[in-house]
Amino acid sequence: MSALFPRQRREVAPGAVHVPGWLDAEEQAALLAACRAWARPPAGLETVVLPSGGVMSVRSVSLGWTWQPYRYVRVTRDGTPVKPFPDWLGTIGRRAVAEAYGAGPGPDFAPDLALVNFYDDRARMGLHQDRYEAGDEPVVSLSLGDTCVFRLGNTETRTRPWTDVELESGDLFVFGGPSRFAFHGVPKTYPGTGPAELGLRGRLNVTIRVSGLAV
Repeated sequence: MSALFPRQRREVAPGAVHVPGWLDAEEQAALLAACRAWARPPAGLETVVLPSGGVMSVRSVSLGWTWQPYRYVRVTRDGTPVKPFPDWLGTIGRRAVAEAYGAGPGPDFAPDLALVNFYDDRARMGLHQDRYEAGDEPVVSLSLGDTCVFRLGNTETRTRPWTDVELESGDLFVFGGPSRFAFHGVPKTYPGTGPAELGLRGRLNVTIRVSGLAV
């Protein structure tokens, strides 16, 4: 979304860093092309059904490992092997962590999984913790397409206090350290706000993570 003043990099909470416009137009287009390839079957875009019978409104594709409530496995729900996690995406993840934390853990960040969530005009993500990885390495989040409201809460409950941040196409958000297990979600997207030249209707969120799990 357009703003009167340039958006500034900021630490939203300890260990949670927002870097606006981190991916340039060319990098966004390349990542979108990769997401479209990953979304094709086999092991492509799918709808997640929770044990309660609830259906998540986002659709997802995974690389390296896939999340099935409430664990990571190597095969999709139909038994198809998960697509591999590419080395080049790990390189982006290391760059992102180094960007967020300066001289922090960037070179030692060794991700092996990515979750790609697609939000259409109606999709939302309730407040939740990313706690199914076997460690506490930072989570790298990249946004493509429509702007969303990203809600970063506290580590104890789904209730306030929380902070809402607008994430636009190309934005980087990294959360680790004291914020690694903060509740977070996406209560709203703004349809039609993505860059027209990208050619994406909706929002894609690519999260790059370290599973900490044995091969």
